[in-house]
Amino acid sequence: HVQLVESGGGLVQPVGSLRLSCAAKGEIVRINIMGWFRQTPGQQRELVGIIFNSGNTQYADSLKGRFTVSRDVAKNTVDLQMSSLKTEDTAVYYCYVVQDGRVVWGQGTQVTVSS
Repeated sequence: HVQLVESGGGLVQPVGSLRLSCAAKGEIVRINIMGWFRQTPGQQRELVGIIFNSGNTQYADSLKGRFTVSRDVAKNTVDLQMSSLKTEDTAVYYCYVVQDGRVVWGQGTQVTVSS
């Protein structure tokens, strides 16, 4: 099965920007959807944004306009560009892939928004 390698997490100040990257490695065939979710301890994992092979995207309504998901199909990568960051954006961000109808998760990368 595919393995997901995430990078780019860290500490950023409010109103700042950050870019996360996820690379799919190993068995990278038959991938239909890539994207990002996030989770805070004690809360459910929630949608950030996903992108389909067609190029269509889907975002959480509260994040649309600030966050952008992009995919490089040839390189099997998906990025998350985050702008105008708020303290409430602090969470563990997980790369998300659907392969043959099965969900595959990355290990998660911490994003902390604080002054």
